[in-house]
Amino acid sequence: MYAKYVKRILDFTLSLLALIILSPIMLILAICIKVDSKGPIFFLQERLGRNGKVFKIIKFRTMIVNAEHIGDGLSVKTENDNRITKIGKILRKTSLDELPQLINVVKGDMALIGPRPPVTYHPHKFEDYPEHQKPRFNVRPGITGLAQARVRNNATWDERIEIDLEYINKITFLGDIKIIFDTIKCIFKKENIYQVQNVANNEVKETEKKEHANV
Repeated sequence: MYAKYVKRILDFTLSLLALIILSPIMLILAICIKVDSKGPIFFLQERLGRNGKVFKIIKFRTMIVNAEHIGDGLSVKTENDNRITKIGKILRKTSLDELPQLINVVKGDMALIGPRPPVTYHPHKFEDYPEHQKPRFNVRPGITGLAQARVRNNATWDERIEIDLEYINKITFLGDIKIIFDTIKCIFKKENIYQVQNVANNEVKETEKKEHANV
């Protein structure tokens, strides 16, 4: 009942209210991003959503334009990566760069809680995922999820998928509430923001593309 009907209603209502309440903060962040470096305020990137449907995720830009073509490419190993802007470091540490995804939730592309959506081409295209991993795409991807709350970026992509499958097999209201509080704890601890080896699992802080120039 909750997973099938109530969850979407709560996602839409809470996200819309959050956008209204947080709009002054988001405006200030947008101005800071624009003043801090050249380029768009937002970056849009194609991701795999529910049932493998492609959608464009919305985030605040935290890196210089064309970052994926400079230096380590898709790999972001530390906060000292010189492609990250000054305001970008703050946004990444606090996860405030994720706030625009509330728009994705209102639109129905995402949920507040769920598996994080991977990019369309790495590590697999949707049709190339192993069959036992595809159930993670049976639900809407989330702004945060069990894997992010539990390990943040300190796990391989396959390990994160196993945690995602654990979540999908038992979606409950109380479970979602716990994930929200655990995510907040992770943010304040500031641990595992960057992966030690590679951002192969596409989350949370993969490099950003200059795909669209927004305001």
